[in-house]
Formats: sequence, C-alpha cells, structure tokens
Amino acid sequence: MSLHIVCPHCHATNRVPPERLDASPNCGACHLALFAAQPIELTENHFNRHIAHNGIAVLVDFWAPWCGPCKMMAPAFAKAAATLEPKIRLVKINTEEQQNLAARYNIRSIPTLVLFKGGQEITRQAGAMSEQDLVLWAQAHT
Repeated sequence: MSLHIVCPHCHATNRVPPERLDASPNCGACHLALFAAQPIELTENHFNRHIAHNGIAVLVDFWAPWCGPCKMMAPAFAKAAATLEPKIRLVKINTEEQQNLAARYNIRSIPTLVLFKGGQEITRQAGAMSEQDLVLWAQAHT
C-alpha cells in the first residue's frame, strides 16, 4: 500500500510505496524532490492539505520573527529535518502572518511544536528544544 506524500513545491499529492521513501522520490506533477531535508514554510492555503493528506507525520513549528527562542531553535529545527525526513515532514508556520492558524490551534506561546498524524494532533510541546531533544521527542511520538 502506498503512502500519500504532499509535494513541498507544488502541493500535489503523490503516492509513494513505503519502501521507496528513502530513495529520494520526485513529485509526479512538478518533478522536484519530495524531500529536501529542510523545513517548509506554509501558509493557511496549503497547511490543511499537508496535515490531512500526508501519509507521514507532520511536525509543525509555530514561531514568530520577533521571538528570541524561536530564532535560537530555528537552526536546530532545520538540522532535525535532515534526520527525521522522510519519516516525518517538518513545517514552519509564522504566527504573525498566519494568525488564523495560530488561533485555530490555540497557540499561546511560541515556539510551539505540534505533531500531526493522519490529520489529527498527536502531541505538542511549548518552548525551544535542541536538535537532539527535538528528534528524540518527535521519534518517541510517531
């Protein structure tokens, strides 16, 4: 059975056999890599598609440009993508630009990490984390 993987570039949904996740699959629509080992910045327009249509877990970093701890955690979050992909997709949501998403998910402090699987929130963690702690936390909940 294939997994659905939403392209980070064109947002098309692709079917990828689980055994091919590690084989650097490309999008059938835009032909770009489905995994780039880096977080993707999403807007509200594409957020729902990535949360609801990805067959893998999606780890979301709710952050803001003025937030010191967010800036400190950003490099760790980026490095974690290289470790966690292709099993977990990492996504960033700028709460200043995407205020509706922040309100919908009741984001009260930033950074807040929220892990989704199958369109449902699995768990969340408020506060900055190191790369190692972030990876261990995400792996423990998927």
